[in-house]
Amino acid sequence: MKTRTVKSSGKISLKLPGSPKNGDASYTTPNKVELIRGGTPYFSRMLGMIDGAKHSIHLQTYIFDDDDTGKLIGEALKNAAGRGVNVYVMPDGYASNLISKSFIRELRMAGVHFRFFEPVIRSRYFYFGRRLHHKVIVTDAQYAMVGGINITERYNDRPGYTAWLDFAVFVEGKIVKELCMLCWRTWKGFPAKVVSMPCAHQPSLAVLPGDAHTMVRMRINDWVRNKKQISRSYFEMLRNARSHVVILCSYFLPGKTFRKNLVDAAKRGIGIKIILAGISDVKVAKYAERYIYDWLLRNNVEIYEYQGNVLHGKVAVCDTAWLTIGSYNINNISAHASIELNLDICDTGFAAEVESVFEDIIEKECIHVTREMLIQKRTLFKRFMWWSSYQIVKGLIYLFTFYFRQKN
Repeated sequence: MKTRTVKSSGKISLKLPGSPKNGDASYTTPNKVELIRGGTPYFSRMLGMIDGAKHSIHLQTYIFDDDDTGKLIGEALKNAAGRGVNVYVMPDGYASNLISKSFIRELRMAGVHFRFFEPVIRSRYFYFGRRLHHKVIVTDAQYAMVGGINITERYNDRPGYTAWLDFAVFVEGKIVKELCMLCWRTWKGFPAKVVSMPCAHQPSLAVLPGDAHTMVRMRINDWVRNKKQISRSYFEMLRNARSHVVILCSYFLPGKTFRKNLVDAAKRGIGIKIILAGISDVKVAKYAERYIYDWLLRNNVEIYEYQGNVLHGKVAVCDTAWLTIGSYNINNISAHASIELNLDICDTGFAAEVESVFEDIIEKECIHVTREMLIQKRTLFKRFMWWSSYQIVKGLIYLFTFYFRQKN
């Protein structure tokens, strides 16, 4: 396998089989990455990052509840501010609007900089505009964690309760500075000048292990900035795949372009597996998903339903070579309305590790949905429920994203 480097200064343009090839396909290196599963592993790592921070913490998330898990993170953030660390916390103003005023007041009194991400228009009964859907924490512009995990009880392990299935990636290296600058831009509001961002002039992590050669690029979807990078990563994955693609996804309702790329890949003989939720927190969305099962199976796409708990992860792996992971769901809300953040990671060893985790989940915690099973379980009533749910969800997504498509 040949690699051609085009740029220096930590930026590499790749020409690898199955890897992205468009004009913005520049990766940073060196980096070190680690897959983190949701629940205890994720929140333990987050607490470790907060407790170890010396200069700055950026925490941006879709949901931040002041339940036991939220209070645990909140206490760590207050302690960090008390040590003199600059702490910036930004949850989404819609999804996190149940946070109590007393919880916010305690954070601010402790020295935490806290504010909601605001939409275009907001009132007590109405919310219109972008939603901050990404989940990222950056400490000291040296360490970061990006994924799909919110800060609330259902994403954490508790006695007698297993967290929702979700993943994040912990990163060290050059990519972290880009993530830090993104957090500053989001905090300050666009457009923000690079010179006003402390991490822009801070050196990247000076010492990394000799094997820290992983290539990583930051990917964003944001209609205001005309960014559709994550959508393109998925399209590139399906168009350029040489052998197989494995997708783990919640709320899977792909738009027209994604469906076309999926079918074209399957026709080329690419093996495609999709791991979807068997148990869903949004039943109408699950019914809508099941309506397209017949179409997926007709096009030789393998379907597996996860049975452990609610599946909330958003990860896809291609050819045991590269993957994308983050907050992006495969539906038109993520594609056209929300602010999403993913990392594309080009590393065969890491991709193999993630694929191994997925194969283990498929073998031990999933049901393989076959055409025979679908025909057997698809009663007339269920067919009507699935069809009607699909029409309802499709209509709601259309209404929700119509304004944004008009602006794009």
